[in-house]
Amino acid sequence: MQNKNTQGNGADEIDLFELARGLWAQKWLIISITLLVTVGAAAYAFLSKPVYEAKLFIMPPTQNGIAELNYGRGKSTELETYSIKHVYDVFARNLQAESLRQKFFNEVYLPSLDEAQRKGPLDGIYDRFSRQLVVKGPGKDTPDRFSVTVQSGDPARATEWAKTYVSRASEAAESELIKNVTAEASVRARNLEQRIVSLRETAQRVREDRIQQLREALKIAEAIGLTTPTINSSAAVDITVDTGNKMDYQRGSKALAAEVKALESRVSDDAFIPDLRPLQMRYSFYKKLNIDPESISVYRQDGSVEVPESPIKPRKALIMALGAVFGFILAGFIALIRFVVNRDTRTINQG
Repeated sequence: MQNKNTQGNGADEIDLFELARGLWAQKWLIISITLLVTVGAAAYAFLSKPVYEAKLFIMPPTQNGIAELNYGRGKSTELETYSIKHVYDVFARNLQAESLRQKFFNEVYLPSLDEAQRKGPLDGIYDRFSRQLVVKGPGKDTPDRFSVTVQSGDPARATEWAKTYVSRASEAAESELIKNVTAEASVRARNLEQRIVSLRETAQRVREDRIQQLREALKIAEAIGLTTPTINSSAAVDITVDTGNKMDYQRGSKALAAEVKALESRVSDDAFIPDLRPLQMRYSFYKKLNIDPESISVYRQDGSVEVPESPIKPRKALIMALGAVFGFILAGFIALIRFVVNRDTRTINQG
C-alpha cells in the first residue's frame, strides 16, 4: 500500500528535465502563438488613430502689461492700484472656471465631432472632452505657472484649441477687470457730480441772499439821498461784497444798484466757487475713462506653442514589446497545460 502511494506521488511530481523536453517539443506552438499575439499588438499599434498633445504654459503678467488698468489710480487718488497678483488671480479663476469649459465644449468641441462621435449620452461626451482638455495648477517647483494640455487626433487642432481656450480665459478676465474699473470710475464720477451740483446750488442761494441784502441797503441809500460813498478819516467804510453784515448803504445808491444788476444778470456762478475747477477736472477724467483691452495683458505665455510632430499615443514600440511578452507567456501557459494533460493521459494508460 505504501509502495503504491509512493508511486502515485512520484507520478504527480513533474521532472524539470522532462518539463523542459516537453516544452521544447512544443516550441513551434509557442513561437506561433507568440508571433500571433505580437502581430495582433502590432496591428493595433499601427492601425489605431494617433493622438497628439499640445501644451501651453502660463505665467503672471508684467507690470507694464497691467499699467492701463492703473491709469488714474494711486496715492494721489482715492483708488488703489491693481497688483500683478490680483490681476493674475482673476485670470486663473476664469481659466479654471467650469462655465468657460462648458462654453468651449458647446461652441468648439461639439461642432468638431461627426455624427458617430456624437452618439451616446452627453455627459459621457463631456467626460471624454474633460480628459482631452486639462488645466493644471501651479506645482511646488513652479508656484505661479499654469498649464493647458489638449489632446486630439489632429495636431494643428490641438494647438489651436489650447491657444483658443487660453485666449477666451484672458478675454473673460479682461472684461471682468475692465468692468470693475469702469464701475469704480462711474461711482466716483457720480459722487463728484453730486458735489458739483451741491456747490452750484449753494452758490446760487448765496448770490440770491446777497442780492436781497444789497436791495435793502439800496433802499436805505436812496432814502437818505446817498448816491456816492462817503469816506472820511474818522470812519472807513468797508465796500467789499462778500458779506452782508457791513453798512452797505454807505457805498451809495449808484454802486449798490450796479452790483444788484450785475448779480441778477449773472449766468453762472462757477467762476466764483472755490475748488470747483479741480472737481470738474476729476469728474471729467472719471466720466471719460476708457480702458483699451488691447493694451492689457493678464497673463504671460511661457515659451512658444508648436504644432506637435510626434503622437503620444499609441506607443508602438511599447505595445509590440508588451504583445510579445504577453504572447510568450500565453504560449508557455498553453504548452504547459498540454504537457500536463498529455503526461496524465500517458500515466493513466500505463496504469
